[in-house]
Amino acid sequence: MKNLKLFYFDECPFCKKVIQYMKRNNIEVEMANIHADPKNKEELIELGGKEQVPMLLIDGKPLYESNDIIKWLKENM
Repeated sequence: MKNLKLFYFDECPFCKKVIQYMKRNNIEVEMANIHADPKNKEELIELGGKEQVPMLLIDGKPLYESNDIIKWLKENM
């Protein structure tokens, strides 16, 4: 099992798309809300170099874009 962490915030429509896909397919990963905890936002920028969500961290490597994240989840989960 890979080490996965999803960086998101509630109002983000692209984040909602990824989270809805995960709920429909019973996929659970560690969740990091960047608005609820400033440490999550710092980690997001530190790891990926930008403040962009959704970002799925896969074994320490950032993956952006909701469609790419969903495609990865389809192929790997």
